[in-house]
Amino acid sequence: MPAEKMRAIRYHAYGEPADVLRLEEAPIPVPQAGHVAVRVHACGLNPADWALCRGLFARQLPSGIGLDVSGVVTAVGEGVSDLAVGDAVFGPADFRNYPSAGAADEAVLYHWDRLPDGLSHVDAAALPMAVETAARYLAWSGFQKGQTILVNGAGSMVGFAVVQMALLHGARVIATAGETFADRLRALGALVVAHGEGVVERVRALVSEAPDVLVDAAPVNLQSRYAGALPDLVEIARGDAARVITATDVEGAAKAGVRTGAENIQSEGGFKLRWDVLGEYGRLAAEGRFSIPVAQTFALEDWRKALDISLAGRARGKLVLMPGG
Repeated sequence: MPAEKMRAIRYHAYGEPADVLRLEEAPIPVPQAGHVAVRVHACGLNPADWALCRGLFARQLPSGIGLDVSGVVTAVGEGVSDLAVGDAVFGPADFRNYPSAGAADEAVLYHWDRLPDGLSHVDAAALPMAVETAARYLAWSGFQKGQTILVNGAGSMVGFAVVQMALLHGARVIATAGETFADRLRALGALVVAHGEGVVERVRALVSEAPDVLVDAAPVNLQSRYAGALPDLVEIARGDAARVITATDVEGAAKAGVRTGAENIQSEGGFKLRWDVLGEYGRLAAEGRFSIPVAQTFALEDWRKALDISLAGRARGKLVLMPGG
């Protein structure tokens, strides 16, 4: 009996996303043990999707994009006892073990939390990758409650999440950002300065002492706009490069002597994702105390519009596909 089909955005070779991605028919995935399948209501897109298309974490092809998913359970794998068909959940799609991911009519999740009352599928689909990455780098930074933290690239979704997490832990937060999110960051309680040339002087006009930790979350696909950011951050740290960690600029980190988290992975005995905090931030989002801004939503068939906006650096928030319309 032939496998049932669905729509999915996939690639069959590595290359530039606009060249290799296509919307096509694909088999509906069957969840392995410990996994669940969902009917996708919303799928958040990330710069990481385009990196996967270009060969990051090379694996057997075809493969799919869309790592952030919110939907309704359609099937549960062996050993899953806390969910039933019809439950609403959100979490990361498994792009490694299946030939499609979240940008599809159905997807498989390897971690999930129940969708809290009051949180829409669209807002939930904006959370997983930003929350996990922000929580991991905030922990890796060495941040302690009540300290002063500088977040560079606070207008990125990871940066925006780090700012909120730090504020929730009683931090004094200095955020570098452009005009898109500057007012919103100020409303949250952050001290905001423009990024780019002169940032050292602008930060020192706000605070005389060096921040305790500095987290760089400037988007890797917009690095040209943040040229020289890491040396500036080291200067803001009064030359103490150990206070600075970058989530994006590995090449720049080697030159500036700042941390990337590699040393934390070694000390922790391996790479450990922070999905344990996703449910907490989902509940905070439902209460209106945490958010990842959603810029636009798109029908699945309009995925190229979302791709073009993202690659051009004009997202200004999370872009979300809605396979269900």
